[in-house]
Amino acid sequence: MTSIQIKRVYAPVSKDDGFRILIDKLWPRGKKREEVMLNDWAKEITPSTKIRKIFAHKEENFSQFKVDYLNELNENPSSKEFVQKVNKELKKQDVTFLYGAKDPNINHAVILKEFVEKELD
Repeated sequence: MTSIQIKRVYAPVSKDDGFRILIDKLWPRGKKREEVMLNDWAKEITPSTKIRKIFAHKEENFSQFKVDYLNELNENPSSKEFVQKVNKELKKQDVTFLYGAKDPNINHAVILKEFVEKELD
């Protein structure tokens, strides 16, 4: 069975990654394109600059950030297309969402993964 994984873009590439999607608005600092080995770059479904700045990667702001980002995803016309693309790839292989944030538990990748999985149910 295939699954969605999340992984820091700075972690080594693995054959288990499957279809690799960068889900950050900005290119990861210090990484060359050939190092990242992307299949897609989904800038259109990233959190807005406004809510990202309010969040500031602080744990105490995460619950409100989650609410705000889920609202953005629900209102974003690109979300449906993104979910369809992920679903199509999951029929063939695992999908890995790549993000640059340092904290593996409080970042938008965690929220996006949960959102996509809920949409696929």
